[in-house]
Amino acid sequence: MELFTLDGVFTIESLFTLFMLILLQAVLGFDNLLYISIESKRAPVESQASVRKWGILLAVALRLVLLFVVMKVLKLVAEPLFGLHWEGILEFEATLHAIIELIGGIFILYTALREIMHMLAVEHLEGHGKQKPKSVVSVVTTIVIMNLIFSFDSILSALALTEVFVIMAVAIVISGIMMVWLADHVSDFLRKNRMYEVLGLFILFIVGVMLISEGGHLAHLKLFGYEVEAMAKTTFYFVIAILVVIDVVQGRYQKKLLAQREHELAHSTDTAPVA
Repeated sequence: MELFTLDGVFTIESLFTLFMLILLQAVLGFDNLLYISIESKRAPVESQASVRKWGILLAVALRLVLLFVVMKVLKLVAEPLFGLHWEGILEFEATLHAIIELIGGIFILYTALREIMHMLAVEHLEGHGKQKPKSVVSVVTTIVIMNLIFSFDSILSALALTEVFVIMAVAIVISGIMMVWLADHVSDFLRKNRMYEVLGLFILFIVGVMLISEGGHLAHLKLFGYEVEAMAKTTFYFVIAILVVIDVVQGRYQKKLLAQREHELAHSTDTAPVA
């Protein structure tokens, strides 16, 4: 496989493939962008914007390296590293790809649950449980690592469309630029609309479940004789759509109840007898 060839790059077919790859990166990058927006909040307030920018830029650079490596050792990624065959109880064949998906999924689950529990804590409501900001380097490193984990699926999906390194590299760079631009907007939206932050955390939770299911499927994981199946992307987006609809309806209903309560209070005040 010739990685750096420009043969066939400047064609209508290649341009269409590039467009599809950018679209693919955008769709698969949604959960990544959400994670970046939430994780960047752990940095000092004055550094959060730069954390998002540098985290994404470094991740894009490393994603290009990862793309190069994956294309060189594609077969090794899917090769079983070790396995366990405890028939009827636990069976699996661990591959590098499966391990990365499982670790990433577990970490995202932990992140989502940690933030949800923090939001529900009484100390958080009283303003005494404010988390101590993490260092900029720590947050950027976490964002870069998780970005690379998210990248595996997008790179392998991209390889199904083309094997031309240049086209995939251009798509990664363009999607990275889009993420840099969108990251601040997503973070600002979550900051101004705190109720949607809960929705974002639960979406992140589902992303973790999806990654774990994909990792289990890649490892041919069987628990008590039942094989773990990967969550279909259509199922994932359907669940997300349902969550969004529920959140919007609940938000509007809550506003209606508040307005009704204010109206009742105003009416009771107007009709109260004057002493």
